[in-house]
Amino acid sequence: MDSGKMEIKELTLYTNKLEAEIDFYGRVLGFEIEELLTNRFTVKIGKTKLTFERSTENYRYHYCFLIPSNQLAEAINWLKDRLSIIEIENGRIVQRFESWNADAVYFYDGSKNIVEFIVRYNLENKRENTFGLSNILSVNEIGIPTNQVAKLNKQLEEEIGTKFWKGDKLRFGTNGDEHGLFLLPNYELKKEWFPTTLAIQPSPLKAMVKHEHKEYFIEYSNGILKTKIKN
Repeated sequence: MDSGKMEIKELTLYTNKLEAEIDFYGRVLGFEIEELLTNRFTVKIGKTKLTFERSTENYRYHYCFLIPSNQLAEAINWLKDRLSIIEIENGRIVQRFESWNADAVYFYDGSKNIVEFIVRYNLENKRENTFGLSNILSVNEIGIPTNQVAKLNKQLEEEIGTKFWKGDKLRFGTNGDEHGLFLLPNYELKKEWFPTTLAIQPSPLKAMVKHEHKEYFIEYSNGILKTKIKN
């Protein structure tokens, strides 16, 4: 039934604040650091391996974690015990996405990237246990800023078979599905990551995604996307 879904299995981001990210994921959130080297570390977040590599540039990202659809309030309390949730307006911290049938809250990681917890009510992923690290199910979204949304979307459709999801192909589009999404903002038209003033900029990343039982390596750098099927 879910054979066509996209999943983000691995994601590599770059930071010039590697020690701050190690502290954030290891101490603040409490994940076990699975691989800790001089220039990178990895944590396992549900179905996704998330890696940060040391860089000299101050890259910025927006990425999102999927949590169970019945645990938003519990997850918010869990976060509040550990960090400051970003206020959207007048004390409101939850953003409703009506056309997505989803709710989200936002916070910063150790590099001041924008991180999101999202609940997608269309997905059958309820959990009855107390919310904790094991209830963070996967990396669900990663932003890939571009000034050619339609072109990048077409490349993804042709090379890995994922489809345009919601939004538009001029200012802000999405490619994939509710299990895994590429966010495609046009940084010439949409200047800031909601709900902050953080400038949207094309930053390099690597990923390995699974779609229709096939796995693909993805690399994005200098506005150019490269894909390769995993043998």
